[in-house]
Amino acid sequence: MSKHVSHWIGGKPWDGEAGRHGDIYDPATGQVSGQVDFATPAEVDAAVAAAKDALQTWRRVSLAKRASVLFEFRELVKANAKELAALITAEHGKVASDAAGEVARGLEVVEFACGIPHLLKGGFSENVSTGVDSYSIRQPVGVVAGITPFNFPAMVPMWMFPLAIACGNTFVLKPSEKDPSASLLLASLWAEAGLPDGVFNVVQGDKVAVDPILAHPDIKAVSFVGSTPIARYVYENGTANGKRVQALGGAKNHMVVLPDADLDLAADAAVSAGFGSAGERCMAVSALVAVDPIGDDLVSRIKDRVAGLRVGPGSDDKSEMGPLVTGPHRDKVASYLDSGVREGATLAVDGRVHPVIGGSSDGFWLGPSVLDHVTPEMSCYTDEIFGPVLVVVRASSYDEAIDLINANPYGNGTALFTTDGSHARRFQNEVEVGMVGINVPIPVPAAAYSFGGWKSSLFGDTHAYGPDGVRFFTRSKVVTSKWPRTATPRAQLDLNFPRHR
Repeated sequence: MSKHVSHWIGGKPWDGEAGRHGDIYDPATGQVSGQVDFATPAEVDAAVAAAKDALQTWRRVSLAKRASVLFEFRELVKANAKELAALITAEHGKVASDAAGEVARGLEVVEFACGIPHLLKGGFSENVSTGVDSYSIRQPVGVVAGITPFNFPAMVPMWMFPLAIACGNTFVLKPSEKDPSASLLLASLWAEAGLPDGVFNVVQGDKVAVDPILAHPDIKAVSFVGSTPIARYVYENGTANGKRVQALGGAKNHMVVLPDADLDLAADAAVSAGFGSAGERCMAVSALVAVDPIGDDLVSRIKDRVAGLRVGPGSDDKSEMGPLVTGPHRDKVASYLDSGVREGATLAVDGRVHPVIGGSSDGFWLGPSVLDHVTPEMSCYTDEIFGPVLVVVRASSYDEAIDLINANPYGNGTALFTTDGSHARRFQNEVEVGMVGINVPIPVPAAAYSFGGWKSSLFGDTHAYGPDGVRFFTRSKVVTSKWPRTATPRAQLDLNFPRHR
């Protein structure tokens, strides 16, 4: 029976009749597996109204009680991790182990948010002036929203809503319409954990749902993850409507391999980081920079490893890489193989002929692909492909490699593979990228730090989760207080500017 996915508003599934719907696909078969309701501005209004009503109570709930609900939510997500991962696999296509890893990384942020009593501690200064004390506090922003992408339907929302809710805000989530089911399971787990109705809401849909979120006067902040053009759109429209916005955009992540590197380690890392989740990661390695003279040797080792990769349905435990999320996206990604060759690159590995183990021929398949001898002006280099296509650029020196990275408009993640500590230290200091790995190909920060890039990979002043997440979902307030003794004569009028003395 075809599944039906709808909204979650005011603590329960929405029971209205939608005027517009979208198809949900099983990427391994290419078949429609269900439908998702698309929200109109009326459903967005209803979700925001529910969140606004709940805010009045939730923001006054003690930090201890908020932490208690978060701890319970954590346990429920852990208990339902396999079901959550299975939903991700069924709608996104990634293999089961990768989906399970996504849930685990999202849980790290939930665990970080469980420490909210410590995270919201302010500062206190006694006697800044005679009998006067000053202290800082952080308070919730209000109703906030998250707009999240298809590639991580559980993890990216969990980068946002645990901290937002722990800080005393209420939340409206607009997940990707391509894989919406995970959001409803998370909503039901929040309800089971004891979160009051209306604190967490979900509206499904497309741009028709996004625009009212960006314009709604009762939404005070918006967090977004997606492509750079849409990130720019969200940032410009959200801020134009007076909202606080953090919009994380696209990437072209470079992995530099120096001649002194362990080439087997580097080849393993390039294949794992380039083709995991079929390359549909904003932190995937998409540009391998081989510094002379190791290019041919490194590409040869990568080709050997790629040949043995098992591509198949994500539900099959033997599969190492699944299909892409939709047919049109697969076709667009595959088109870069032809355009790359036309522009002068060498097609070292053609993923279109890679064998698929099981699954349907109608699935959205594209095997791991490698374009070698790519130059910076080629579209396969300039564009964020977001698929299993690794482009190899040859560089004559370390300086040429780092100049290449720093000239790129994106600045999300990068990695350096070397056995020389001086090169590593120089690289982390000189590279103009927000997240850096040294012999680590996908340098996604742990939950106690913050995730975010530089340049066109980020719009806004704060990164996601970690300390920046707390700052984004709260406003700072400074209180200066004085408690005169009742026996003291009342203060005299003084129109001068106050001085601390």
